[in-house]
Amino acid sequence: MSIRPRQLALALDHAESFAREDFLSGPSNAAGLALVDAWPDWPHRAIVLTGPEGSGKSHLAAIWAQAAGARLIAARALEEANLPSALATGALVVEDVAAGAVDETALFHLLNLAREQDAFVLLTARAAPVAFAIRDLASRLKALPLVGMAPPDDALLRAVLVKLFTDRQLAVDEGLVGYLARRIERSFAAARAVVARLDAEAMRHKRPLTRAFAAETLRLSEP
Repeated sequence: MSIRPRQLALALDHAESFAREDFLSGPSNAAGLALVDAWPDWPHRAIVLTGPEGSGKSHLAAIWAQAAGARLIAARALEEANLPSALATGALVVEDVAAGAVDETALFHLLNLAREQDAFVLLTARAAPVAFAIRDLASRLKALPLVGMAPPDDALLRAVLVKLFTDRQLAVDEGLVGYLARRIERSFAAARAVVARLDAEAMRHKRPLTRAFAAETLRLSEP
């Protein structure tokens, strides 16, 4: 008796472009984009960019880093010993700043060193950085200008879905895009997750990406 092998969906990486021309703008991220475009005429040399996961903070940070010649470092990797090299170009992005996820002493010294060297620093965080044990650090962060990113509106969410499908070389119609946009959580993270799942399931079942298939796969009811 022969056994038919199961079709496996390959887990391929789909690199996301952080180029300026690939940034999708809308009311929710207008302030962040304006901040990047305004450089070097910033109101302060250090600024905090906040927004939920997948809101485009890293994309904007990458755009600014390209323009300013900035280095990028994860907050968790920040150490006192690497501060001089981190600020070597006069501009630095520190991603995902949060209490408990960064060496507070290193971050405090970074802000002091950046001020001494007249360097630019862009901090990204999911929310305004608060609740730090070092009071002087908490005070310093609170005094920095804060630019917020909001969840995408309907038009931007649809555009993001189209881009995510296109990045995977998947052709989908407006009916499917609109159907998903009305039902998933209004965030870029949710859009990425649903596109990845539909891509994997369609490949595994060898079925086209349609509205009906999305409803079946995601257990969403048809109107």
